[in-house]
Amino acid sequence: LIVRSAMQHGVNPWLVKAVVLAESGMNPDAVSRAGAQGLMQLMPPTAKELGVIDAFDPAECIDGGTRYLAKMLDTFAGDTRLALAGYNAGPNRVKRVGRVPDIEETQTYVKRVMALQRYFRTSRPISTEPR
Repeated sequence: LIVRSAMQHGVNPWLVKAVVLAESGMNPDAVSRAGAQGLMQLMPPTAKELGVIDAFDPAECIDGGTRYLAKMLDTFAGDTRLALAGYNAGPNRVKRVGRVPDIEETQTYVKRVMALQRYFRTSRPISTEPR
């Protein structure tokens, strides 16, 4: 699901996998204190905007979350760190300061996802061949 959605939306599959692990621990039933849902922890208004009907459905959540991540990458001209900050803290907050905001959770999130992406890229090859 991750590879298919990443390829379809032009996002690095290791980045998507890193976001899924950081957001939900790969738990499709995860719900945050703030109300974010599913593997990619979509907030209900964001899920609705993306056309995601059931954020707990892995295929829907990964597709919607990957589309949102692609939107963040476009918004921030391919800058992965800013895109991740926008995914976590909201794009308007990142645009206002022009960098990763001084929010401890967001700073930690960006570092964690970037480290996970590096780990997956170097240690866990992802096959792009259909099964």
